[in-house]
Amino acid sequence: MSGDGIEQVSPVMRRLSVYIARALRQPLPPAVLEKTRHHVLDTIAAMLSGSRLLPGRKAISFVKTLGGAREACVVGSRILTATANAALANGMLAHADETDDSHAPSLTHPGCGIVPAALAMAERERRNGMVLLRAVALGYDIGCRLTLSLDAYQFREDGHSTHSFGPMFGAAAAAGALAGLDERQVRHLLSYTAQQASGVSCWMRDEKHVEKAFDFGGMPARNGIAAAAMVAHGFTGVEDVFSGERGFFVAYGRAPNPDELVRGLGETYEIMNTGIKRWSVGSPIQAPLDALLDLIREHGIRADDVEKLVVRVAHQGANTTDNRNMPDICMQYLCAVMLLDGTVSFKSSHDEKRMCDPKVLALRDRIELHGDDALTQAMPSRQGIVEIRLRDGREFRHHAKAVRGTPDNPMTRDEVDAKSFDLMAPVIGKSRARKLCDALWSLEKVRDVRSLRPLLRT
Repeated sequence: MSGDGIEQVSPVMRRLSVYIARALRQPLPPAVLEKTRHHVLDTIAAMLSGSRLLPGRKAISFVKTLGGAREACVVGSRILTATANAALANGMLAHADETDDSHAPSLTHPGCGIVPAALAMAERERRNGMVLLRAVALGYDIGCRLTLSLDAYQFREDGHSTHSFGPMFGAAAAAGALAGLDERQVRHLLSYTAQQASGVSCWMRDEKHVEKAFDFGGMPARNGIAAAAMVAHGFTGVEDVFSGERGFFVAYGRAPNPDELVRGLGETYEIMNTGIKRWSVGSPIQAPLDALLDLIREHGIRADDVEKLVVRVAHQGANTTDNRNMPDICMQYLCAVMLLDGTVSFKSSHDEKRMCDPKVLALRDRIELHGDDALTQAMPSRQGIVEIRLRDGREFRHHAKAVRGTPDNPMTRDEVDAKSFDLMAPVIGKSRARKLCDALWSLEKVRDVRSLRPLLRT
């Protein structure tokens, strides 16, 4: 506190709050605007596909019991509900499986928390599509920097959930900007977000993916909306939660670096450093599937030709994907499907019955998964090595260093469109899926985000 009783505000907080308060008035560079379109489309497609999976169904049925003002829609349903309720449901839909995007350096899945919060608040405030895009890009910038400021890997080692913390602050920043908060209100917003920030990394023990969907998407989106809505309503709070006595960084992080919150802000856009998944499976499985597909195509390999297949990934990736019961995070099952089908579809990656198919089981017995020291050192680059020995004695090896969809090897607009359309069409039909894709590619032309509701409903 200063001598006159007014709390001091650090340079980091001052710069951060000014940036968030002014972000929606600042145009995005063309490449950033285009990449943001990719992530909005990819995340909404994940919501629609997730609405038919167990976590999505649970979220929709739960929110239906809550009632509330008809402010925002729950994707994949006919529910209009309070903004925070919609954000909760849509966040769980977006991470109902392993379809959504990821930011490797910060160990977060930004889209499933940030896009649902931004969409819900944009509906409540009747904002246009361009403003929504700017809010989403802002959310990625703030959310990813938050866990980077805590040293994401140390933070995870200490048992915290990076996947909950970062997206929560990103959701709050996006929602707060859309709610029109000024600089001082943004400081209060960040304090209310810090008070709600939580999450422990035991989510990896969730076999049904229901709690994980809440931890990654639903909770961050809901809490970010709650912080923004309360401050917009007039709630006041601590001026600088990131510095001073008993602040956020005192409570969290071994050796935090608050300067990371504003490093390159306005110059480096973290959405450009975020990957979109080519395959609707867990992140550690992306590189092995890329490598295996390349070997199949290059050498004409068939499943019956394979005597032994060895997959190598980082130790943590091996631990989380080794013979799991859920098909979309089971390395051996998905590699078997790739060998049998020559691809991995959303349907096959979620086919629990097929995991018991005799052909699949026989092939899985010939697949080994190992954690690798060198690939662990390469993190956050999620690389993978596939080694194949064929029955005729030939041996092949492929090291996938830049996974398709990552910043070093990005997917094209056509690839993102094709993935999104395939996720949407089974839920809303091919005609509406095509219209929704086209509308989201032209989101900056949408005058009122509510006009998208007919395309998002079922």
